Amino acid sequence: MSAEVGPETRVLALLGDPVEHSLSPAIQNAAFRAESLDGVYVALRCPPEDVGGLVRGLAHAGGGGNVTLPHKGRCAEVLDVRSEAVTRTGACNTFWMEEGRVHGDNTDVEGFRRALRTLLDGSPEGARALLVGAGGAARAVLLVLLQDGVEEVTIANRTRARAVELAGLADPSRVRVSRDSLPPQGEAFDVVINATRLGLDPGDPVPVDFDRLGATQAVMDLVYGPSETPLVREARSRAIPAADGGEMLVQQGAAAFERWWGRSAPVDVMRAALTASRMG
Repeated sequence: MSAEVGPETRVLALLGDPVEHSLSPAIQNAAFRAESLDGVYVALRCPPEDVGGLVRGLAHAGGGGNVTLPHKGRCAEVLDVRSEAVTRTGACNTFWMEEGRVHGDNTDVEGFRRALRTLLDGSPEGARALLVGAGGAARAVLLVLLQDGVEEVTIANRTRARAVELAGLADPSRVRVSRDSLPPQGEAFDVVINATRLGLDPGDPVPVDFDRLGATQAVMDLVYGPSETPLVREARSRAIPAADGGEMLVQQGAAAFERWWGRSAPVDVMRAALTASRMG
């Protein structure tokens, strides 16, 4: 980020509701400074009806940005050019202008892949996974799990119809839906993934009842905050390796940076900015 914001400064924004908790501005602005880029990244809270105008307006003004809950599906609808990840998930979290058209990508896909491999210390190939949630983030998770060779994914969601809809996008021999909103009683999983927003607000319940499950080898929570989430805290109290969405935030942010600027992202700088923001 340049020392002064001027007429040539590129404005990139995070669009969502809520956005007050987001650490993306700290991460991206640190990256801009490290690379001596004339850009500024801000968080904008907006209602669904404003998403299309803001996405296209920011892009046409030479900027771009990210989109978070609950607007990723709406963003996908207003693009001129969709990446394969957007087409397959129906969700867009990164947008920019290229050759006069508004492009979009779902960098949650690559961000989740890299973060999961860090947690598991390798590929999830052959694993049995429990996916809690069936929204836009869950679609990205399911795409990665299937592409990376998991044996089976079980989907549990508060609204079973949405889980059935998500499962319908995949090979039925590798994806199944829990009979109710809860995961199957007593079943063991190699990795449990929370793709709901539970844990974002103080007082949210833990989205997974470990007493209901069998042995769990690892837990990944896509939610992040200033400190560990209730799910991560509960998993670690049971000696289960767990990670929140911080590393995924850094990795998807790095992929977004590369779309906007056409150069490699300073991932170490971005990770350090995340750590500093959490400590501060």
